[in-house]
Amino acid sequence: MTNNVTIKTAAEIELMRHSGRLLAQVFKMLDAYVKPGVSTMDINNRVEEFIVNELQARPASKGQYDYQYVLNSSINDVVCHGVPKATQFLKAKDIINLDITLEKGGFIADSSKMYVMPEATPIAKKLVEVTYEAMWAGIKQVKPGARLGDVGHAVQRHAESHGYSIVREYCGHGIGREMHEEPTVLHYGAPNRGLQLKEGMTFTIEPMVNQGTAKIKTKKDGWTVVTRDKKLSAQWEQTILVTSSGYEVLTLREEEQL
Repeated sequence: MTNNVTIKTAAEIELMRHSGRLLAQVFKMLDAYVKPGVSTMDINNRVEEFIVNELQARPASKGQYDYQYVLNSSINDVVCHGVPKATQFLKAKDIINLDITLEKGGFIADSSKMYVMPEATPIAKKLVEVTYEAMWAGIKQVKPGARLGDVGHAVQRHAESHGYSIVREYCGHGIGREMHEEPTVLHYGAPNRGLQLKEGMTFTIEPMVNQGTAKIKTKKDGWTVVTRDKKLSAQWEQTILVTSSGYEVLTLREEEQL
């Protein structure tokens, strides 16, 4: 299984760092832009313009799997793959995940962030917060010699300890020249199982955590995935590098840096 996982060279890692830093800038720009009254298509168009014109990079999601847009915008009970719409405006109580990819110098960075609107309920805020903590619980397991099961177990344990459920149909993935490479990174599992991590591996950790049951369904558009019980779902995502001593978050945003 390790044979299919691309170990990145020092030069490739430097290119991935650059893509990751650029993607972090996209979210920084959005921090002031995403608010009630803005349509998800407005957000999509602003991100495309920023990536292409200001960062001189390529929005890697556009055209991938025949997808027409540069991001996924997943609101409230949408688990993932929400499609931007000109008629869909953010409301004061919404939570929204914006999932964006960017390619520069031949390498792709992938990250997503939850935006919480000003009147979101305490229940919604708690889900967003716990999902973020669950992602970090997984990230902190990353080091050479650790296994992917350690990562998945840490994510699952944290989310389930708060009464939430982990969506199992979608997972993290290796990333580099291609958006989806080996390995598959599950957000559940048992410690000391699965692929052993090695320095130079790059992959995403991106748990989708549901307020209610883990059951999901795909809408008729073929993209939008929602919770079956119509309860809320949240997701966060970072692109991770396995270093000689642990991990580096290649898409780390300014507000996350110590």
